[in-house]
Amino acid sequence: MREQPLKHGSRTRIKICGLTHPEDIQAVNQAKPDFAGFIVEFPKSRRNVTVEQLKALREELDDSILPVGVFVNAPVELPAQLLNEGTIALAQLHGQEDENYIRQLKTMTDQLLIKAFSIKTEADIKKAIRSEADYILLDQGAGGTGETFDWSLVPAIKRPWFLAGGLGCENLESAIHLLHPWAVDLSSSVETDGHKDPDKILEAVYAVRNIKEEI
Repeated sequence: MREQPLKHGSRTRIKICGLTHPEDIQAVNQAKPDFAGFIVEFPKSRRNVTVEQLKALREELDDSILPVGVFVNAPVELPAQLLNEGTIALAQLHGQEDENYIRQLKTMTDQLLIKAFSIKTEADIKKAIRSEADYILLDQGAGGTGETFDWSLVPAIKRPWFLAGGLGCENLESAIHLLHPWAVDLSSSVETDGHKDPDKILEAVYAVRNIKEEI
């Protein structure tokens, strides 16, 4: 049985995604979110890092923060290798990876997987909930655009899940109180002029830590 990296409970976790520079690592080390995300070997993204860059950044990451590798239709061997060697603690699949891909990856590693889903309809939600991934992430589609999806589509979800897309300090509290996600995922809202902003990262992590969940 795979161990969840964090115990289930009422506290909402936070992931800061799209880290690319040593300064980003310094910022998250100060703010201490639960997860730090790195987009690995996907040159179409301006937040892309190579495996070599990932490993260098990972070495400087505080041990209390779990590193997440974000992959888009990567050869299954890439996340498996990075998981098994401990470079990342979780792999987030953000492309068109299907359940066969997930099952294959699970035969290659015993580490934890997140599968991202683009939410447009109720059918998308149902598909996500059925996934064999350890966690699901619900997003509006193209990651890092700062846009939300229709939150009214989200039912009460009993499995641990990440909410992404258009989240920032102005709507974090309402999102958490309305949807009760296990974790929230932020990227563009903690940037200024396309670069991670240490003050915005601190503000976002502080905001999530101080939101009182309504059970």
